Amino acid sequence: MAGWTAVPTTDRPVEPVELLRTALGVIAEYAPQAIELGRVFADAGHELALVGGPVRDAFLGKASVDLDFATSAHPDETERILARWGDAHWDMGKEFGTIGARRGDVVVEVTTYRTEAYDSTSRKPEVVYGDTLDGDLSRRDFTVNAMALRLPDLVFVDPFGGLSDLADRILRTPAAPEQSFDDDPLRMMRAVRFAAQLGVDVHPGVLAAMTAMAARLEIVSAERVQAELVKLLLAPAPRRGLELMVYTGVADHVLPELPALQLTIDEHHRHKDVYEHTLTVLDQAIDLETGPEGAVPGPDLVLRLAALMHDVGKPATRRLEPRGGVSFHHHEIVGAKMTTKRMKALRFDKATTQAVSKLVALHLRFHGYGDAAWTDSAVRRYVTDAGDQLERLHRLTRADCTTRNKRKAARLAHAYDDLENRIAELAEEEELQSIRPDLDGNAIMEILGIGPGREVGAAYQHLLALRMERGPLGEDEARAELLAWWESRQH
Repeated sequence: MAGWTAVPTTDRPVEPVELLRTALGVIAEYAPQAIELGRVFADAGHELALVGGPVRDAFLGKASVDLDFATSAHPDETERILARWGDAHWDMGKEFGTIGARRGDVVVEVTTYRTEAYDSTSRKPEVVYGDTLDGDLSRRDFTVNAMALRLPDLVFVDPFGGLSDLADRILRTPAAPEQSFDDDPLRMMRAVRFAAQLGVDVHPGVLAAMTAMAARLEIVSAERVQAELVKLLLAPAPRRGLELMVYTGVADHVLPELPALQLTIDEHHRHKDVYEHTLTVLDQAIDLETGPEGAVPGPDLVLRLAALMHDVGKPATRRLEPRGGVSFHHHEIVGAKMTTKRMKALRFDKATTQAVSKLVALHLRFHGYGDAAWTDSAVRRYVTDAGDQLERLHRLTRADCTTRNKRKAARLAHAYDDLENRIAELAEEEELQSIRPDLDGNAIMEILGIGPGREVGAAYQHLLALRMERGPLGEDEARAELLAWWESRQH
């Protein structure tokens, strides 16, 4: 089993007083709206407190876009209050006690004090309303999320030492971790996500409970698991959370293809195993993401998923060769199918699934370019097959070079530089990513005097192959080639 080592994002713990000073500045940004809403609830005879992520993030110097509140009011009363307060309100989360509203640019969600619990077969939490803020906070996932700010008086509430844990960068549960994960098993995924997002260490008791209870995740809906996995992958350091998933066994129930890579030594013995190689490729792919104006603005979910899944076909295709080598023939094709299957199981949308699977299938296409000169036709096919994933494929292919042999790494980088230059040169001559034959289907039918059918498709593919091989032909030459092809088929 792989180890998991905490690597805090700071050299030393932060003093709580420093965090308090930071939070005051952030809270000041949305205090007027929060205080006003608190007065509205107080006038109606109810408590209101800012809770969870917005409070935690304020101590980290980050203002939340959406504000989460907890209240003693039940959902029907909350809805009436927000209808008067906001420009718009919605009740999509009402079955869980949550009502949302918007006023100007401020978006709020207000949830009745509650507890959540699962039974042994449930995929959705049972909602039981509570009576007190402290009771509500006691059933939250982690102490760093169990802090609150009572409104409208701005009284800080921290019954479980969340501020100290945030300062020490430690992740603990307010209740016993076994109880916390039994109440909502998804909290194990939230733990790995916070490890990546916040750079926090995980308390040994939490680690032990996650390891013992990982199978409990099986009762959680795929949609909820996927949402946490996406947040993890889009975090600043997803590797940290993924390693925690594998170490605790959580990955066995969410993304079993990842721990399976530990059993597979790569063919060049460049790394301890393909698992370590995969995490390195993920790190390097993230480094190749661009800024907002670039070709692949980070964080990019498709690129990160492709990096994570690119070698998942290796365990199934591993073969020992007669001379003692190891091969993984066609692992990219097998891996693409496995990727599609896993992403469907996790309820990813079709477009994302197709994009990631395409990148996995194509990630080896470049190999061999440096050893044998590609024709212009081969370059065109590379671009055409990649389609709208070309820029991501560039980055995935470069990230996939993790050899420690500096000379070999330089040679591969140079070869890919050359390929990108050739793509750019050809792109100046033609619209490479939208290659079409010089004649469309209507023109083909008119020239050959035929109606719709298989012959039109065959003629189209013939002209497309010529276009790929020779570049733009022009209408006259394409017409001549079409007639010659048609003539040959008549004999």
